[in-house]
Amino acid sequence: MKLLESPSVYIRNISISYQNKIIFHNMNLTLNGGQTTCILGASGVGKSTLLRIIANLVSANHLSQGKDHTNASISSDNLIPVCEQISYIAQTDLLLPWLNVIDNVLLGFRLRKTNRKTLSAQQSLAKNLLKEVGLEQAIHMHPHQLSGGMKQRIALVRTFIEGKPIVLMDEPFSSLDTINRFHLQDLTANLLHKKTILLVTHDPLEALRLADHIYIMSGNPAMLSSFLTLNSQTPRDPSSEEMITLYSSLLQRLLGR
Repeated sequence: MKLLESPSVYIRNISISYQNKIIFHNMNLTLNGGQTTCILGASGVGKSTLLRIIANLVSANHLSQGKDHTNASISSDNLIPVCEQISYIAQTDLLLPWLNVIDNVLLGFRLRKTNRKTLSAQQSLAKNLLKEVGLEQAIHMHPHQLSGGMKQRIALVRTFIEGKPIVLMDEPFSSLDTINRFHLQDLTANLLHKKTILLVTHDPLEALRLADHIYIMSGNPAMLSSFLTLNSQTPRDPSSEEMITLYSSLLQRLLGR
């Protein structure tokens, strides 16, 4: 079955508790197809947990408890299970230490027992992408030989090459220096153009550069509030007058002022 390039995703009435603490109660969010939605919020508020729920990585024992939660659902407008359409990049790189860089990038294809012709084509693409992120000389190195920033770039390449229509990104640029962060943001905006993306970040400027829709998560239980919808093309110039004004406004909102 062919996947749509950019399905919309509907998160409805999601409730979750952990160790008797309610994290979400009837959480609702729509991810517009082909656009980037960004969530900002304090550490520990539940941003990563929401990503894990959407990716079907949270035990059902913690979800949809109680009569008022029976309508909880995560669906897409192409009627294909969302978890089958997702590439997910976590806060940690999740590289396998016994595989070299190129094999880590192609791990998903090998696990799916992709035929030799397709695997060869993907290997060529992987090499080109690794060159894009400045790692063309590292393809035969192993994770223990790499810096944290290099590992994060490899995790990004692995996400890009999967070609899924929905991409969940949890602080994907957090371990990068400023120059590499900006370069990878630009590359992400280009390679994931027209994908449906949910980006979690602590960086207001990153949100303003990449997002079409920005939400702020706060409270206990956590709630989402819409902050801004942007219609201009990404990645945006952080030095523009508009971005400087929006950055100030967003920072004030995050500080509760």
